[in-house]
Amino acid sequence: MKRLRMIGLALAAALAAGHANAEELTGTLKKVKETGAIIIGYRDSSIPFSYLDDNQKPVGFAIDICYRIVEAVKKELKLDKLAVEFNPVTSSTRIPLLANGTVDLECGSTTNNAERQKQVWFTNTHFLTATRFVSRKANRINSIDDLKGKSVVSTSGTTNIKQLTEANAARNLNINIIPAKEHAESFLMVETDRTVAAVLDDILLASFVAGSKDPDAYVISTDAFSRPEPYGVMLRKDDVAFKKVVDAATAALYTSPEGLQLYDKWFMQKIPPKGLNLNTPIGAELKHAFARPSDSPDPDSCKAM
Repeated sequence: MKRLRMIGLALAAALAAGHANAEELTGTLKKVKETGAIIIGYRDSSIPFSYLDDNQKPVGFAIDICYRIVEAVKKELKLDKLAVEFNPVTSSTRIPLLANGTVDLECGSTTNNAERQKQVWFTNTHFLTATRFVSRKANRINSIDDLKGKSVVSTSGTTNIKQLTEANAARNLNINIIPAKEHAESFLMVETDRTVAAVLDDILLASFVAGSKDPDAYVISTDAFSRPEPYGVMLRKDDVAFKKVVDAATAALYTSPEGLQLYDKWFMQKIPPKGLNLNTPIGAELKHAFARPSDSPDPDSCKAM
């Protein structure tokens, strides 16, 4: 009887522990466990990070990173299966949709900076980019000052349009700043001569130029509105348990040989749907960021020693 009683107490303790562990789940992990699904916010034209292929399926460098995060979440929650759902976001909606629970991860081309960290959290840096402008070579616009008095487009809700606005005021350039809803629209306005330049992250500009009808007709400025700044996958602020899983998954990927292989897949090889090759070798700063994963918004944190 005594032995049976001890076995009964042990079983009760085990059940209680299991129940307690289930109750301990909070935030995104709890939401995912209860729904059996994780929702990824994606961009439709942020090549090669997050965009739609010819089957209207979200693909890209950031999307592949998020698939690794999904596998880590699945393992953490001990789930046999975990559904992945996709929800489109724009520069203007990505933070609100993340904050209100519509999406659980934002897998796009979002700059990690101190101002955004007041609203959301980021995981480890996966790319570095600076804000520049693209224009037609025929217009011979060689510097930021050459934009004076002209119409220039940038995408709403981005650091790019903020930096353009700040430079416009600081240098008294009298630029007519036109906001676009999405990156593809920004480049289209240059293609159709509705503006003389588009201000975006330089890697996005490179992808639009490579995919245009006449890549040789365009030039990306040497002049930059910013220092190289880090991209990161966004998650909800103050979700400590979820961030721990996400950070561990991204750090494991970036510090392994697979991190460089994944970079090579999207930046040094032909990518869907048009078979473009951006031919953008990984720089010393990003190699440093991969070797020492960090969610710091400070561009200096990625400087190679």
